[in-house]
Amino acid sequence: MSEAVTAEALLRASPLPALEARILLMQVLGWRRTELITRGDEVLDAARAKTFRALEARRAQGEPIAQLVGAREFYGLDFDVTPDVLIPRPETELLVETTLCALEGIAQPRVLDLGTGSGAIAVAIASARPDARVCAVDRSAAALDVAARNAAKLLDPQRPGGPPAFVAGSWYDPLDPGLHFEAIVSNPPYIASGDPHLEQGDLRFEPRGALTDEADGLTALRTIIAGAPARLAPGGVLWMEHGYDQAAAVRALLADRGFADVRSERDLAGIERISGGRIP
Repeated sequence: MSEAVTAEALLRASPLPALEARILLMQVLGWRRTELITRGDEVLDAARAKTFRALEARRAQGEPIAQLVGAREFYGLDFDVTPDVLIPRPETELLVETTLCALEGIAQPRVLDLGTGSGAIAVAIASARPDARVCAVDRSAAALDVAARNAAKLLDPQRPGGPPAFVAGSWYDPLDPGLHFEAIVSNPPYIASGDPHLEQGDLRFEPRGALTDEADGLTALRTIIAGAPARLAPGGVLWMEHGYDQAAAVRALLADRGFADVRSERDLAGIERISGGRIP
């Protein structure tokens, strides 16, 4: 005979931090947080208790919560997440906010997101600017599937800018040379090969090719900056996320390519998280 177990008992016995245990149990039970309190003494069937313990064990081994529950909130939107894409992070919202500020006053702006992954940046911009015409590129077919699913789930199908275009390929290569954009944005792989962070925390479970260039961390940033002037409309902007110690190098690359108003913006932790500039 199976041992009777309640939600309250599972949470009390869990070795995980309380918040993580609650998130996993809500996922298994389909309950809201308040129900963990109001129904905490309700006896659960053995199958659901077993499912929770399996997720609990995987989290204890370091697997990211976002991958275990298949979702992560970003810019007020609930994105699907799989092991094929980077987990959207709060600091990347700065990239969205800065780009939206640059697009103020521009009707039907054309926006290009390079290395879109889950589509978090592209979809967040498309959601905030329904008139924007958004194109997103990624070399991973699996990532593009996730991005397209997020766009279909989170965007109004009747938005004036139409559905985002998701294109398979490397950076600018798959794009029509005649396409020009008011803004190009990217959160490319920028972690240097050998960085110990690659073997720590959630990064161990995320796609390595989206994290590192297996070189000095600047390879993708150089490629994006080099190709941007030919792809930007007059006055168009380029904004990119980069590593905590790369801002000066990225600003120099932008200046060398003729960008004006080159600057970096700091995230809430005070780190120079993104850098960008404008084509005169």
